[in-house]
Amino acid sequence: MSGKDLRIVFMGTPDFAVASLKVLVEGGYNIVGVITAPDKPAGRGQQMNETAVKKYALSKGIPVLQPEKLKSHEFVAELQELQADLQVVVAFRMLPEVVWDMPRLGTFNLHASLLPKYRGAAPLNWAVINGETESGVTSFKLQHEIDTGNIMFQEKVAIGPDDTVEILHDKLMEVGAGVVVKTVDALADGTVSFVPQDELISKGFQPTPAPKIFKETCLVNWDQDAQAIKNLVRGLSPYPSAWTRLINTSTGIETTAKLFSVEISDDLSEAQTGTICSDGKNFMKVKSSTNWVLVNELQLAGKKRMGIQEFLRGFQQIGNFKAE
Repeated sequence: MSGKDLRIVFMGTPDFAVASLKVLVEGGYNIVGVITAPDKPAGRGQQMNETAVKKYALSKGIPVLQPEKLKSHEFVAELQELQADLQVVVAFRMLPEVVWDMPRLGTFNLHASLLPKYRGAAPLNWAVINGETESGVTSFKLQHEIDTGNIMFQEKVAIGPDDTVEILHDKLMEVGAGVVVKTVDALADGTVSFVPQDELISKGFQPTPAPKIFKETCLVNWDQDAQAIKNLVRGLSPYPSAWTRLINTSTGIETTAKLFSVEISDDLSEAQTGTICSDGKNFMKVKSSTNWVLVNELQLAGKKRMGIQEFLRGFQQIGNFKAE
């Protein structure tokens, strides 16, 4: 049997998932339904916003379901009516067993890491924050414990020293779409082989947590070394973004700034961590526990995102501040 003979239900929400859905649709696979998150109010006007997956599915005339509760009898009945042979999950929420165990070929997930590394909600962010030099995608069969199912396929990608999480996202999005198609075809023709994650763990591939990112996670600790600070900024740029407190040493007035791009200076001169140095025109640097860190792009609270020269033109008193 070919993968194109299967009745497939696709589950996903953001742009990352659209790439996989698009390659299936344009490849002639039979997507009988799409499951995505409910519309939510967004922006200043609080207008209802549709997910990226919903917008694409509707543009292709694919039926869309948006359940509030995945265990509801109404949703489960609607899902059963689609008579799927296989369910594909990309960047969606955790499924109950009554959902993932429904199709005859089961349900597989595309996860944005090389499992068992970076199990959890934010694998891309943590890979960059932790200074990894490679990441990848994994297709695996869903089972009870999150991100622990048997692995089918993996593809690696390199993480460059200056890559942000946005760059890694785009790399994995494209590679992941190919892995989704490969997995669908292998499940359809019965050629897929499964590798238990416990088998990899026994060989030394230890699980790494990738928990949800909170605001506190994003606060820069200037007592860390410069490389750790750069990795944090890269791993959170552009969203949700690293941030720091800026405190006026004369008045005590505090503001905050998001940091989108920094680089490590060769300057090793001594100063208290968090000290800010600037010529008021072209550069601004902050002292870490090792090197000074040059800030290239930032955004003050209530202001727009700016390059450092534009920022300094409107904030020349930055030398009176320290970072915390």
